[in-house]
Amino acid sequence: MSYNKELAINILKQIEKAILLIQSRTSEIHGASDFLTNPGNVEKLDAVCMQFIAIGESLKGLDKVTHKELLNTDPNIPWGKIMGLRDIIAHHYFDVDAEEIWWIMENELKPLLNSVRTFIDKLSL
Repeated sequence: MSYNKELAINILKQIEKAILLIQSRTSEIHGASDFLTNPGNVEKLDAVCMQFIAIGESLKGLDKVTHKELLNTDPNIPWGKIMGLRDIIAHHYFDVDAEEIWWIMENELKPLLNSVRTFIDKLSL
């Protein structure tokens, strides 16, 4: 590894924190329609989208810092799609679909969190 492991770990911890924030802030959301039931839940959707932007941006930075060496070691995570989600939310916010965000939360967050934690453990050795 020819990159700054400490910096990579810090970025990974930021991603971990963002994932945990999404999970904690949406603990009472049980489906996409819940996001749209009241203004408070719409704000939760906004907050989730902001965290997805942060995750995507952090992954782009991590990929740069690690010279594209780290993320490729876990091909089970769609890294490019996660980074692309950041771009969609940031540049086409009014096209964001609560159903898609919910699906990602339900199906992609736990594997992403596991992968991030595995990277933190490996780099911390």
